[in-house]
Amino acid sequence: MRMTIGRLAEITGVPASAIRFWERHGLLPTPERQGGQRRYPPEAAERIVLLRKCQQAGLTLEEIGELQQDRQRRQMMIRSKVAEIEQRMVDLEHAHQMLTHALQCGEEDIVSCPKFREQMATWRTPPGPSPVP
Repeated sequence: MRMTIGRLAEITGVPASAIRFWERHGLLPTPERQGGQRRYPPEAAERIVLLRKCQQAGLTLEEIGELQQDRQRRQMMIRSKVAEIEQRMVDLEHAHQMLTHALQCGEEDIVSCPKFREQMATWRTPPGPSPVP
């Protein structure tokens, strides 16, 4: 059963303007029209959920478009994005360690805390590269 853009917007929580924008940029397939109105298949909702997840993960519209390209282009973008996300995860873990320590540290300045300085020293040693399939 095909649905209107209003219904699609309602069930996905994404404004109709964003749906039209994604269509114009080739991120969503052009829907059929009935009586001049866009009519979307149920799979359109799944594609929108994927688009939102990609955006929340930090992918740009260009990168999201790469996901729809040939396998070689798509894999190059994915490898690059996986490396970027892994680095962000490391950075977030360091920030988490620092903030957790700061909550418990009795030092006026945590940088002068020997335990914290020890922890900071481990941050300077980069981990080995992770294999990307």
